[in-house]
Amino acid sequence: MFIHSSRALLIFLLIPWLAFSQKLKKADKAIVDKLQAHISYLADDKLEGRRAGTNGEKLAAEYISQQFQKAGLQPKGDNGSWFQSFGIYDGKQVNPSTHLIINGNDLKLNSEYFPLSFSANQSTEAAVSMALSESGVPWFVDIKDMLEENKDNPHFDLNQALVKKVDAASAKGASALIFYNSSEIADSLGFNGKDRIQTSKIPVIFMTNDAQKKYLSDESAALDIKLKVDIGDKKRTASNVVGYVDNKAPTTVVLGAHYDHLGYGEDGNSLFRSAEKSIHNGADDNASGTAALIELANELKALKNKSNNYLFVAFSGEELGLHGSKYFTEHAPIDLKAINYMVNMDMVGRLNEPRKTLTIGGYGTSPVWAQVFSALNKKKTFTIKFDSSGSGPSDHTSFYRKDIPVLFFFTGLHTDYHRPTDDFEKINYTGELQIVKYIVSVIEASGSKGKLAFTKTREQPTGTTARFNVTMGIMPDYTFNGSGVRVDGISEGRPAQKAGLQTGDVIVQLGEHSTVSMEAYMQALSKFKKGDKTIVKYKRGEGIAEAEIEF
Repeated sequence: MFIHSSRALLIFLLIPWLAFSQKLKKADKAIVDKLQAHISYLADDKLEGRRAGTNGEKLAAEYISQQFQKAGLQPKGDNGSWFQSFGIYDGKQVNPSTHLIINGNDLKLNSEYFPLSFSANQSTEAAVSMALSESGVPWFVDIKDMLEENKDNPHFDLNQALVKKVDAASAKGASALIFYNSSEIADSLGFNGKDRIQTSKIPVIFMTNDAQKKYLSDESAALDIKLKVDIGDKKRTASNVVGYVDNKAPTTVVLGAHYDHLGYGEDGNSLFRSAEKSIHNGADDNASGTAALIELANELKALKNKSNNYLFVAFSGEELGLHGSKYFTEHAPIDLKAINYMVNMDMVGRLNEPRKTLTIGGYGTSPVWAQVFSALNKKKTFTIKFDSSGSGPSDHTSFYRKDIPVLFFFTGLHTDYHRPTDDFEKINYTGELQIVKYIVSVIEASGSKGKLAFTKTREQPTGTTARFNVTMGIMPDYTFNGSGVRVDGISEGRPAQKAGLQTGDVIVQLGEHSTVSMEAYMQALSKFKKGDKTIVKYKRGEGIAEAEIEF
């Protein structure tokens, strides 16, 4: 019989599980079967990678809510539903009211003109001559000379050059700036909805080559100009899935896992480098954690110890910067002060054999954890690597920032991380079963400890493509969609605190380096070394302040 190679691989990879399954108790084998069913569904191509705010994410959310219902949980989302919805900033978009009319001709958006992403939202009407740059009217600027002068300059940044032109023209009284390119050098300009450049004071339009030849051929002609720029935020809606077990206890344990993934890699967070679009199924990241969450709902609902209530949250928007968990902690359906601790599972499907290495983060967020794990680890179920930090690149960070003890379960990175090859047949299902049972043991062991004390720990960076040797000691707000990096928290005794920065400040410049985005901020940090001093500029309220900072 001919067996398709992918099926042969699946059978080969499942042989260890099939052998082990013969030794499992009936109840444990049932859990393994369900884990496999959950991950197989969530990591199926039909969900198209579960990108937050897409139909694939909605299908996954519906599945999770059905499983929560089967487990006997109560819905704890918006208006008695399972879902807690929130908006995700998806960049900027040009709204339909935008127009450019020259001598009665209504130019076509995109094919004949487009606003630049940093344009102000304003309207202006005037009779102008292209050759004159007078106050109170639109100015026309040909970028031909700029391109020709810098055609061999590898460091030339056309966008930054245009920003400077706009600032200078605005200062001299221009009511708008209309750029065009009469040269043969390609400018590669377009409306970039992901741009974080600071908004200009006046509207900025770029006319295409064809439109320039059609409407601007006579520089001495009088032009009747009517223009309006209307750029708005583009958003998509995502949802957390929330279920509750009410044991009438004074405290609640939150268990969470993000269920969103990368889709086709549209948000630039894939490590797969190819022009071909590929579905990123995210079996380990994080269908595995979601499957564990569902099975923990079944296990904890039946637990005899009723010293805590249990709140189960499948978060969305994690891959974009902890959007769902941050929203949850700011719009929690229960009092945050009643939360005992939070358990997060992210990538728990690749337990390696035979070492069985399991990383547990958040160990230092409560003194109780040392007592709990000291007793449990006498059984030597896993080779455990403890990480004391309560923060890191996953959803427990949002709870840690609210002074809530956390635990983070993780089986490690692998070569399929953030690539289309993270598929369900590579999951160690019996290993995940062991992790689920271990987490139940942790919860049982901490059940007699009452409300856990919280301890602050060192901060973990959340990662970037830049390499840097210094930090400011801030926790960035990854949900901020403005220009700059908004401070979500500050570590004690670190450079930012010593310089006087506060939560809510927006860092816009480090030394001579603009920090319009998180990546730009990390790139700026990479320019400094320990002991360096520089000036940090930041927005506080409506004003701009600056302070000296020493790394």
